[in-house]
Amino acid sequence: MSDKNRYTAAVIGLGFIGGADQVSGDVLGQQVEDLDGTHVMSMLNHPRVDLVGGSSRDTGRRERFNKRFDVPVYADWRQMLAEAGTLDIVGIATYTPVHAEITRACVEAGVRAIYCEKPVAPTIDEAESMLSVCEQAGSLLVFNHNLRFHPNTRRLRDLIAEGGLGTLTSASAQWTSGRLGNVGTHMFDAIQMVTGLPISAVSGTLDESSKPDCRGDDFRDPGGWGVLRLARDLPAGSGGSAAAPAGDLMCVVDAADYGSAPLRLRFHGTDGWAECQGREVHVHRNGEAAQLWPAEADTAGSSSMDRAVCDIVETLDGSAPFPYDATEAVRTLEAILAFHASHSRAAAWVSLPLRGDDRDIILHSG
Repeated sequence: MSDKNRYTAAVIGLGFIGGADQVSGDVLGQQVEDLDGTHVMSMLNHPRVDLVGGSSRDTGRRERFNKRFDVPVYADWRQMLAEAGTLDIVGIATYTPVHAEITRACVEAGVRAIYCEKPVAPTIDEAESMLSVCEQAGSLLVFNHNLRFHPNTRRLRDLIAEGGLGTLTSASAQWTSGRLGNVGTHMFDAIQMVTGLPISAVSGTLDESSKPDCRGDDFRDPGGWGVLRLARDLPAGSGGSAAAPAGDLMCVVDAADYGSAPLRLRFHGTDGWAECQGREVHVHRNGEAAQLWPAEADTAGSSSMDRAVCDIVETLDGSAPFPYDATEAVRTLEAILAFHASHSRAAAWVSLPLRGDDRDIILHSG
């Protein structure tokens, strides 16, 4: 820490979401302005975070980053960790296969908070190693599951926890770009957050249409269809209805590789239901007029990544515990890998935590 009130930060990976690099976005066919924040801007937007370095193997990305932000750049992230001085926060915005290696190196370099892209890692063993090394060093590990940081998602979580929809009876998740590892990770994580229940088993079928991956031929991240089982233990007489169901909560997943339906999450209860459409939430409670919780205004500091950095700073300050346990991100990874395991066994139920050979499944997601 440079002084009592300021924190130094750096970004490893200066592409689309790391460096807000539109040239990289053009390759993916996406616009930076459509993102829910970037690593570089979330750090620059915080008044007490000083961005002091960026690293990328790509010469063009380094040059564009340095020109836009006047921040020192490095071709090798190891050199940056060694030469950039003490770093409090490091954003890891590289491909999934190197997340674990970079996380370990950051901890060894004394980094206090690591803000890592999702999915967590290609395998469960690597993901658990990230948790272990950070826990042993007392470093904060945060994953960029952006729905966690939306005010409306948190508000819906609180409404459900207070019984505002009665007892949950089912849930559903739908998106039409496939990519269980890259998109599904957000959805599965949000389902666990909003319901307050862990995914305990998966029955899934992968979409085998072989949609090309936007990150290149080395990656294959299909969508699919299935059911998530979320474990709960309801005490007698709980919930808002005399007909409250017992047993686990089921969530239907519809995530084909090709399609045109909107991305949405729905939560159904005995006393009403709610639907998340991006940052908007629509709430329908029995006997009441429907409510629309509008998305927050798009201003500097309003993206989910801006809010994540604010939460990181508050935790480093010691003023508030971080509101997201990284172990939940590992369970989300397990649920994605369980989809693959279930598919290989004709959609048979696969329980979490994964065991045996299922732990060795590799997620080929960028």
